Parts: sequence; C-alpha cells; structure tokens
Amino acid sequence: MIDTSKAVDPSSPEFKAAHKKTEQFTDKVVRRLKIAYNPEEEIVQSVSFGLTRNYLIYKKRYCPCFFVTGDKEQDRICPCKPALEHEIPNEGKCHCGIFCTPEYATQQKSCNLLEAAVHQHSRGLTKEECEILLKKPQLDSAELEALIEARKTGLAHFLIVDVREPMENRQARIKGTDYLVPTTQFYTAIESLMSQRATALILYCHVGSRSAYCQQIMGEMGFKQVGNLTHGIVSFRGEMERG
Repeated sequence: MIDTSKAVDPSSPEFKAAHKKTEQFTDKVVRRLKIAYNPEEEIVQSVSFGLTRNYLIYKKRYCPCFFVTGDKEQDRICPCKPALEHEIPNEGKCHCGIFCTPEYATQQKSCNLLEAAVHQHSRGLTKEECEILLKKPQLDSAELEALIEARKTGLAHFLIVDVREPMENRQARIKGTDYLVPTTQFYTAIESLMSQRATALILYCHVGSRSAYCQQIMGEMGFKQVGNLTHGIVSFRGEMERG
C-alpha cells in the first residue's frame, strides 16, 4: 500500500535539496534525448515541483499530471514511455508540458512574443508576426487592431469585410473597412471580391456568427485566407466610423 499521507513542505531543506536533484535529472533528460524545456517557465517549475513531491513520497519521479495507483504497468515515471514514443514526436510536447521538441520551443517563444506585442502593447508587429496573425481563422479585437496599425505602415496587406446589412454598416463600422458584403445578398455582393481570392481577408458582423458562416462558404469558394473577428463588432475596441 502506498502511503500518500506524508506531508511535503516546499520550503523545507529536504524539499529544496530534492528539487535541486530533480532539476539535475531533467537537465540530463534534455541533453540525452536532445529535446528542450517548454519555454513557459511556470509550467516547467510546476512540473519540476510535482516530480520532486512524488519522489519524496514514492521514491520515484512519477509524472505529476496523473494519479499514482501502484500499478507498475499504468503509472508513469518521468520521462514516460507515452511521452517519448507519441506525445513529443507527434504533438511537440509531453502531456505534463515540461519537455518538448526544439521546434516547438522556438515556435512557442515566437507566440509568446506575439502575444505580448498584441495584448500587452509592448511594441508594434513585425511583418512575420502579421503573416502569422493573418493565417489565424479566428481573431480577437486586439489582434485586429494590431493588424490595422501594421497595415497603415505597410507591414500587412489584407482587406476588412463587413457582412452585416447596409443599415448596420451606416450606424457603425470598423474604420478601414474595405467591402460591404451583406449576408442577405451574399452571392451577388461577393462578386466584387472574386478577384481577391488570394488576398487575406478578415470578416466581421455583429457578434461573429454571420461572419463565421460566410467564412466557411468563402473557403469552399476558393478564398485562401479568410479570418473572422470572433465576437464581432461588439467586441471591437478600435476606431469606428459612422454614417
């Protein structure tokens, strides 16, 4: 019977010494397998603490994301077989998230920088970051605002399409909207955009449902890059036009 009643104090000298050994252990795993740590430091720290806790309780570094049952065939000891044989090679990272491929680490670092640029307004977007955002099927207000700013400086090229009705468009529209393609007149109005099928487009409506429907249809019609403002114009915090 496994005793799980043992208290583990992360501030104790015992835990700190064991945690240092855990870090040395995971460092060896990374070097030996030529993989990488997840660039999300909080994830790495959390899993490292969990491995240390399990080592102090069970004398083995069981994966902290799974229950320890005492079944040797079921319990996962880090680095576990599913992570090495399936998760890391096919998904880029292990289930617990501490280990990943170097490619995943590089991609995640880029995503973190993009996230900071868009949502923390730490800086403007690069051309490469604009291309990443324009490939996203769903965008939020901050992402569209950042792209509009980048378009003003020539770093991004895309068209903004309102799929609401003319009356809604006159009441309020996103500043910089290029086309009005009312959903009720979709197949007629879309003719004005057929020559732009290779151009990146971002659609919006009131709350995102009509534009998502049009996005699907336009994909079937051969439009290459069509993004959707997820929650519509009601979520947009950028500049608006009226009249």
